[in-house]
Amino acid sequence: MTTTTTAPQTPATESPVAPVSGLRGGHLPSWAPWAILVASAALSAALFGILALGGAGGFNIAGWAVVTAILYLIFITVTSTIVEGRRKGVDRLVTGIVVTAFAIAMVPLVSVAVTVVTNGVNGITGEFFSSSMRNVVGEGGGALHAIVGTLMITLAAAIISIPIGIFTAIYLIEYGAGRRLAQAITFLVDVMTGIPSIVAGLFAYALFALIFGPGIRMGIMGAIALSVLMIPVVVRSTEEMLRLVPNELREASYALGVPKWLTISKVVLPTAVAGITTGVMLSISRVIGETAPLLLTAGVATSVNYDLFSGRMMTLPVFAYSQYMNQGIPATAFVDRAWGAALVLIVIVMVLNLVARVVAKIFSPKLGR
Repeated sequence: MTTTTTAPQTPATESPVAPVSGLRGGHLPSWAPWAILVASAALSAALFGILALGGAGGFNIAGWAVVTAILYLIFITVTSTIVEGRRKGVDRLVTGIVVTAFAIAMVPLVSVAVTVVTNGVNGITGEFFSSSMRNVVGEGGGALHAIVGTLMITLAAAIISIPIGIFTAIYLIEYGAGRRLAQAITFLVDVMTGIPSIVAGLFAYALFALIFGPGIRMGIMGAIALSVLMIPVVVRSTEEMLRLVPNELREASYALGVPKWLTISKVVLPTAVAGITTGVMLSISRVIGETAPLLLTAGVATSVNYDLFSGRMMTLPVFAYSQYMNQGIPATAFVDRAWGAALVLIVIVMVLNLVARVVAKIFSPKLGR
């Protein structure tokens, strides 16, 4: 029998596909959104420039920004729908709306930061950090007493609030699931989260007035008032972070015979330490700028006081308020000291947040192999 061998056929050579231009290939090039944004800004500037030349006032920057955003959203949506299709056009429209909302949210933040830095620099001197307002009537003096009071009162409030808040959150998540006591605590925490700060100040003042009599003013009173505001924030943030810890970690620890309290301290808390630290710093940032409760509890002072349990203590928010509202001669010195206190307060909050990020990064569990 003769076997016939058939040679394999060589596949036909496909002709190379010519590259398609970005405008015809169903996809806008990367430079197209930026070009549309520049064109929208130029068209809006021309419109408001004509209105300004026509006697309608000066060039309206806010109106120019709003019209630019509207024109960009219209142009990018229409262009993307024609070139890329309706689905991609809607996607670019929603993306533009989200970016615009982010830019609008950043406007007050940037405005406050620029205003405080611009005006606060005038009041920042060496004397501002090295002296108090004792026996100072006009120019001169500083905010040393207010800085010391702010740090001591906030530190005392943190010492009171952080353990209470963390242990309360541990009970709610690890021990109190489904219990009536846990439900009652959750309800009270929700109520405390929304109370005005002046109510916390009145509570602390009334508490100490019952013990020491009316008219009492001490730094520890301010710390207790701030702790009333801090505790619910610490509880809520810690509670959410503990919920994010996988149950598999707890079960693995229990399977090895580790008791529950040791599992919480060695497994659960280290896993959630980054989020807990962020929540704690958020609570500190929430109370460090409070003015009303500290006016009622810590009062107003012109000299440095290092004793939380004796005498009035000045804080930076109260110092800024009193300097701005009780301006003397020259008024510029009082305004500069008020803006300087506001700038120092913002810097303190920023430093505390940076420290918290470093601490969270150092103590958070390492996820590498």
